[in-house]
Amino acid sequence: VQLVESGGGSAQAGGSLRLSCQASGYGYTASSYCMGWFRQAPGKEREGVAAIYLPYGRSYYADSVKGRFTISEDIAKNTVYLQMNSLKPGETGTYYCAAGPASWYGGSWCRLSPGDFSYWGQGTQVTVS
Repeated sequence: VQLVESGGGSAQAGGSLRLSCQASGYGYTASSYCMGWFRQAPGKEREGVAAIYLPYGRSYYADSVKGRFTISEDIAKNTVYLQMNSLKPGETGTYYCAAGPASWYGGSWCRLSPGDFSYWGQGTQVTVS
């Protein structure tokens, strides 16, 4: 399984960026799975930003990004996107795409927990100034 992120770069506070995650060789035989976006700032732990339960399209967000970020997918292109609007300087960091199995957690099919995800991309840098 390979996940390749793109779309990172620099933006001013209040600006927007769209990240893409191209998946290939995805080998899950399960009928459903989770794709997620995580970020990590220097000296901080990796944190979940958004996840999507595929192929049903149900999305989940960290409270800090609700209303500003949107995760979406194009299954035909094996690509997941993260549209980021109204960016804040504190959101600078490396953004990672990840894939993992879905499970029912009593309120959601995907969690924003890095340990739930088996495959990771190399990351793309986002700088907000």
